[in-house]
Amino acid sequence: MTPAPRPLLTRRAVAELLERYGHLPRKSLGQNFVADPNTIRRIVRLAGVRSGSSVVEIGPGFGSLTLGLAEAAGRVVAVEADPSLLDPLGEVTAGTGVRIVGADALTVDWSTTLGDQPTWELVANLPYSVATTLLLDVAERAPMISRGLVMVQREVGERWEAAPGSRTYGIPTVMLARWGSVSIVGDVPRSVFVPEPRVDSVLVRFVRHDHSPIPADGVDDHRLDRVVRTAFGGRRKMLRKSLAGLVTPDGFQAAGVDPTDRPEQLALADFARLAAQTTR
Repeated sequence: MTPAPRPLLTRRAVAELLERYGHLPRKSLGQNFVADPNTIRRIVRLAGVRSGSSVVEIGPGFGSLTLGLAEAAGRVVAVEADPSLLDPLGEVTAGTGVRIVGADALTVDWSTTLGDQPTWELVANLPYSVATTLLLDVAERAPMISRGLVMVQREVGERWEAAPGSRTYGIPTVMLARWGSVSIVGDVPRSVFVPEPRVDSVLVRFVRHDHSPIPADGVDDHRLDRVVRTAFGGRRKMLRKSLAGLVTPDGFQAAGVDPTDRPEQLALADFARLAAQTTR
């Protein structure tokens, strides 16, 4: 028997939960709760969640988005790191079939948490301060999550989506491109949150690559990560200077990369070819 849908949380409902549970939103955890049913329905629609979808949500908070996901998806797992939110989250989602996991998404065992279901979707309002770390961690450790739609600070979303040559192009752009494609698909006004953040938000779609976009021979994630971070650590320097000691002049030639280029000019494939030439 399919659980009956529950009304989505309004601003008044979120305020009442905050007061009744005596909860003060924690800035350190990025706790800005969505309190607008129309925004929730829009997120669920843009995520493409259907009755056959299995969805994992990171940082559900009071369950505003969780209720919308439960209404549309066949299965929802909500991973919440703040122990003080588990009781109100349980109250809000009671009877919906949502499974709540009290754990930090950065340390949770995804295979155990998500079980044998082969394909999952991530839909979440990610804490702004750790959004990039969380998405990269999911991309690396949770291969069963094939795509997602996440809400993040506009500045973060623009960095993820940036193209080579852009001023916002950097380490997050390149490392996310290793795992999948990202695109901004919508804006989210500050007014839909409680409390209102001081930054603008966007919705970003992530789609995992079916096949790795980088050559397999001579390249591992550790070497690629080292080259990318070292290069951008000297963003204003030519690569021959920032990567001195990692890539020889012959290595640049073999990789087909101009040593006088700067890191923001290189695409993922360029960095991968350089990583294959590293001397240590």
